[in-house]
Amino acid sequence: MTLVVPFDGSDLSKAALVRAAQFQEVLDEDVLVVSAIPRGNETYARNKGWLGSKESFDAEVIVERLRTPVADLHADAEFHHIFVDRYAPRGEVANALRKFAREHDASIVFVGSENAGRIVTGLTVGRSVAADTSYDTMLISAVRPSKATKLEDVRPTPDPRE
Repeated sequence: MTLVVPFDGSDLSKAALVRAAQFQEVLDEDVLVVSAIPRGNETYARNKGWLGSKESFDAEVIVERLRTPVADLHADAEFHHIFVDRYAPRGEVANALRKFAREHDASIVFVGSENAGRIVTGLTVGRSVAADTSYDTMLISAVRPSKATKLEDVRPTPDPRE
């Protein structure tokens, strides 16, 4: 069994990784991080902050820019990436993430989602990933857990945002 974290480098995906690391301390399961990268889509990569305004698409650079914060937040996490079609719709990205979670025997998938409160009605990748019943899903809608102070005591590495 594993703990899986879809990761795009956003603050909420970083928070999801921290939560997974905290749960790893209790559950003793491996943490796998996975990033879905649309091939050759410079606009998407720039919008995610993976490329600068004048940089051309370079898959190796993007993978490394995603891998680095993962290692900084949780050195024991295993980083993976999946390439999807250049203009992959959300459904294709969600399917790739769900497939990854199932193939790696996920017990919990930690999804950082700004619109977690609207997840029932919103059309998001997070909603689609959460719909799979082969694993539990933990939605992370805040960078810090407001009422789970005991989790802060088991953070594996210092939070670089502090």
